Amino acid sequence: MSKEKAPKKEKVEKAASDAKGKKEGGSQDKGVTPRLFVRYQKETVPALMKKFQFKSPMQVPRLEKIAINVGVGQATQDPKLLDNAVHELEAITGQKIAVTKSKKAISNFKLRENIPIGCRVTLRRAKMYEFLDRFISVALPRVRDFRGISDKSFDGHGNYTVGIKEQIIFPEIDYDKVDKVRGLEISIVTTARNDEEARYLLELLGMPFAKD
Repeated sequence: MSKEKAPKKEKVEKAASDAKGKKEGGSQDKGVTPRLFVRYQKETVPALMKKFQFKSPMQVPRLEKIAINVGVGQATQDPKLLDNAVHELEAITGQKIAVTKSKKAISNFKLRENIPIGCRVTLRRAKMYEFLDRFISVALPRVRDFRGISDKSFDGHGNYTVGIKEQIIFPEIDYDKVDKVRGLEISIVTTARNDEEARYLLELLGMPFAKD
């Protein structure tokens, strides 16, 4: 019985690298690695290593997750508004949405505790990169008189939040079926140590920050 030859070292390393890439950025549904993740690996990582003098690729900041929230305060009066917001967010992200509820009662707003008032979703891995790619290259350019987004919304810990006033900038939304123009909040969580690293990371990925 003949023994199989041990795989070459470079083949083993390549397999490990491919497995890591698929785990972090690969799409299990389509079997295709998102192009923004490919850009991160080939262009962003080397640029960040050079600028911040990282000794290992493992030190390089990366995207961890993207959280999207939609507040629907009027849902207390008309629950259908929340249903529509959920359907729209599902269309935009391609992922199941969680309904958020009020944590406490506020009499001035006629709000009781544990009442549905919004919806949210957290994207990771492939869907995170796919959403950010569409947000940067397709949705933002559809904003009226768009001149870039502010770079003042970092939290001091390498995370960035941007507010969008109209969900209709996303092409997945059928304007003729929109019951109400509503905004949404997008929070991008990174592993960066500070805002400078995070800003450069997002800039390299194509985030169109407004010029001063």
